[in-house]
Amino acid sequence: MKKIVAWKSLPEDVLAYLQQHAEVVQVHPAQHGTFVAALKDADGGIGSSVKISSAMLEGASRLKALSTISVGYDQFDVADLTRRGILLAHTPDVLTESTADTVFSLILASARRVVELAEWVKAGQWKHSIGPAHFGVDVQGKTLGIVGLGRIGGAVARRAALGFNMKVLYTNRSANAQAEQTYGARRVELAELLATSDFVCLQVPLTSETKHMIGAAELKSMKKNAILINASRGATVDEQALIEALQNGTIHGAGLDVFETEPLPADSPLLKMANVVALPHIGSATHETRHAMARNAAENLVAALEGTLAINIVNREVLKK
Repeated sequence: MKKIVAWKSLPEDVLAYLQQHAEVVQVHPAQHGTFVAALKDADGGIGSSVKISSAMLEGASRLKALSTISVGYDQFDVADLTRRGILLAHTPDVLTESTADTVFSLILASARRVVELAEWVKAGQWKHSIGPAHFGVDVQGKTLGIVGLGRIGGAVARRAALGFNMKVLYTNRSANAQAEQTYGARRVELAELLATSDFVCLQVPLTSETKHMIGAAELKSMKKNAILINASRGATVDEQALIEALQNGTIHGAGLDVFETEPLPADSPLLKMANVVALPHIGSATHETRHAMARNAAENLVAALEGTLAINIVNREVLKK
């Protein structure tokens, strides 16, 4: 019988599904030695939010497939997995809509100062009608620049254009004809997007090319009243440069669901800024979506071990070996 290592807690029905197809060994990644030993004796693995290094896979000669319960896969050395003949699967579709909801909640909360003013009310500060000092800015009719118009970026564009009558600009490796035709999105260079957008939304994976793609120079090129939204990966932004830009008034504010270090350290200057909405990486964090992701990842793994998986494959080159 095949053996699967699970390094993340799984819903009962998803665990039962896996147990119908293989022996499942549940380990806690904090127990590093036990975790590595289990990988050496496994045919497959499933989990998320843990860095799987090349050293951890030494001697794991049986390992044929890993399935991450996420759309992002920067926790894996994909080239190393491919060299070892280990297929990597992910869950790119099931979290699109809930993550796009989170992105748009950041846009609205940042523009209308929702978190700041809610806390102000709870603190008993609302004693008279508010004035300009507490006003926010409109979202409807503004320009939204989306860096990376893939599945999630496209879902954000739909909300922006059809729901809020926003002008949508985007940068992407290739043109998105559907977004252009349906939402009126216009593909531009990053420099134009940064210079003309009221909201700049990052929706790119973390790669060597996208790490710190938004730094001091890029922030300085944005409009002074612009708001940066990041729900992709924290390291796509130079966090220190962002802190300085927010402190200096280079940009108006930021809505952030991701950070270079997670959890965000309690002494981070970002937590002291009224013009920052900071969330604990909740992009796909709904009961429905997280369950669907776990089920999808489990199905990916079972199919991969049976040699029938045809979708959601990160390193398709493995199939050619």
